[in-house]
Amino acid sequence: GRATPEKATITADATKMLDPCQLKPESMETERIVSVLDETIAKLEMSSLIPRVVDSLDRFAAVLGPEITNSLSEHQKLSKEMEHLLASSEQGATVRAEGQRGCLCLLEQHLKRSVRNVLRLLLANPSLCQTLKSEAWVRGSPAEGFIKAFREFRNFMLERLLSSPVEEEGKIQLSLQKTTEAITALQAELAAAVQTREQEVHQKDKMIKDLQTSMQDLAKDYKAGNQQIKQEGEKQQAEELQASQTRCARLQHDVQQLGAQLGALLLEHRASELPLRKRKRRVEMEIVNWIQKYDTDMAEKQAEYEEVHAAYTEEKAQLSLLMEKRAVLLQEYSQIEEEHRICQKKEEEALKELATKNLAATRIQALWRGYLVRSLFKPKKKKKMKKGKGK
Repeated sequence: GRATPEKATITADATKMLDPCQLKPESMETERIVSVLDETIAKLEMSSLIPRVVDSLDRFAAVLGPEITNSLSEHQKLSKEMEHLLASSEQGATVRAEGQRGCLCLLEQHLKRSVRNVLRLLLANPSLCQTLKSEAWVRGSPAEGFIKAFREFRNFMLERLLSSPVEEEGKIQLSLQKTTEAITALQAELAAAVQTREQEVHQKDKMIKDLQTSMQDLAKDYKAGNQQIKQEGEKQQAEELQASQTRCARLQHDVQQLGAQLGALLLEHRASELPLRKRKRRVEMEIVNWIQKYDTDMAEKQAEYEEVHAAYTEEKAQLSLLMEKRAVLLQEYSQIEEEHRICQKKEEEALKELATKNLAATRIQALWRGYLVRSLFKPKKKKKMKKGKGK
């Protein structure tokens, strides 16, 4: 209907009364009730975003994190199972549907638990909730209408909780008075609309009568035109039938000529086909001979290959034995080399020690000889010194 001034005034007053910025809780019970309603609104908003986020899970995976992404994946699986089970229960028989009702109840419980788990994880991160609202919110959806109505219910409950019985009664009287005025205005509008409707119906009846008269005239014109078209069609049909008979005779003559040409071409082609057939048989015999020769050569090559393969297998076995022996000999050789190196080192140390001992013995002998020589010349020197003193 049309918006009247009375209805606009009622809407403005209701909006002013339900403005949450002007309503402040005054008791603990009121705060608890309002907090429960606000929490319910937040959960409704996030639960309405879950289907959109699940449909674009790859795009939101980086924002959500691994834990929430895994929970949403499980929720998506449960939702698909629920849809599949509902579709099968609708299409299946009655007995089968009764058997699936228990599975449906169990799956519904799992789905509810999954939704609670996802909401718990999302509401624990307010910044993530704000990001999802700005990116995944669908305007004009049924969920948004329900959430809007629930917000109005929350404001209405807050206004009721903050109003005293006297204020409530006064507001009810005021609302009844405004409602009565609005009803009166609407009744006047209804009467005017009914009168306008009757005038429109009268005009439509007159228009219908005029249309019926014009339809009768059209029917008469249609019959006359149909008769004329029928006569013209019969005349045209006779002309086309005569032309068709003439064209059929001409086509029949062309068919006879083409049949004679076809017979002559067949005879000519059969005459040229005979040498081609002989050549084909000769080529087929050559192909058979080449195939037999190929089979014989391949059999010889296969026998030769088997002999070579057997010799190769035997040589490979001998080679493996020789490699094993070589490994053993290499190990023994390395041990011998190590022993030879140790012996050589010992011999070098012994020669070094012997050279040191020889040098030491040479020096000792030189010192000893010098000592003996000094010992031999020392008594003679003393005797000479004593003789000189006596003189």
